[in-house]
Amino acid sequence: MIGIIAILIAFVLDLCIGDPYSWPHPVKAIGHYITLFLKLKEKWKINPYIIGIILWLTTVGLTVGISALVLHIGATVHPILYWILWVYMAYTSLATRSLAYEAKKVYQKLTQGTLDEARTQVGMIVGRETAQLSKEEICKATIETVAENASDGVIGPLMCLFIGGPILAMGYKAINTLDSMVGYKHERYYKIGFTSAKIDDIVNLVPARVTFVMLLLATHVLQYDVKQVARLAWRDRYNHASPNSAFPESVVAAALRIQLGGVHVYHGELVEKQTIGDNSRQVDTIDIMHTVTMLYIATCLSVILGSIVSLVIHTIQ
Repeated sequence: MIGIIAILIAFVLDLCIGDPYSWPHPVKAIGHYITLFLKLKEKWKINPYIIGIILWLTTVGLTVGISALVLHIGATVHPILYWILWVYMAYTSLATRSLAYEAKKVYQKLTQGTLDEARTQVGMIVGRETAQLSKEEICKATIETVAENASDGVIGPLMCLFIGGPILAMGYKAINTLDSMVGYKHERYYKIGFTSAKIDDIVNLVPARVTFVMLLLATHVLQYDVKQVARLAWRDRYNHASPNSAFPESVVAAALRIQLGGVHVYHGELVEKQTIGDNSRQVDTIDIMHTVTMLYIATCLSVILGSIVSLVIHTIQ
């Protein structure tokens, strides 16, 4: 019961204040470690696949170990300090508000700024090259990012919190951070990031599918044609190189009656993705805000359902 209350507090904190740039954040520390490791490995004459395994083990191991140590110290000092640290770590594992905030900044640049400003802004949250993107492509890139990160940035961490608390959630964030930094398929990171990318795919199999269901429920709340959305989303759920990314993206695309995917440029390389959704209408800037609304509702539903399931399990035990 106390764990559920702590998660609810963390969730409210995330919705209210997000992730202020100046605040200390575990993911920043994880990112700094990965960057330092990549610099140091240049001196190693080891098979890059082995280096990738070492990178994964040390990053995840240190993250989980330090998280457990911090909570242990907190519990040793005082129970109140333990729960403050528990809530803070849980709060930092969630990214609902920050994800919505970054999407809204792109929306604002598109509606109130210039196209170049919007390109720069969307470049902050996507891996593809944005210098030549059209207005519609910027909208699609933002929508895809919000939809995909609804799984690994929000629903996935929430699942970890309900199952194993902030230690599991921090380990999950480390896995996702590794994938985002080195899990690319281009030549520079393919070998060293191979382990990180594959494990991330495996770990996110369940969260992506849960997110699929939560987003479908969100479309029902928003009074979309949920049967039609479900049919199209189910059809396109594997239309992506990743075994997971198309699950949330397909629901959003179906609900908005737009088409995502296609040809993009990543780190100078042309990548042709499968399309997701039907091209029933042209993508508009307001679709970014519709996607953010779906994100918020799906997140709230996940917290409610997760709390109910946890209470039922607790009662049975």
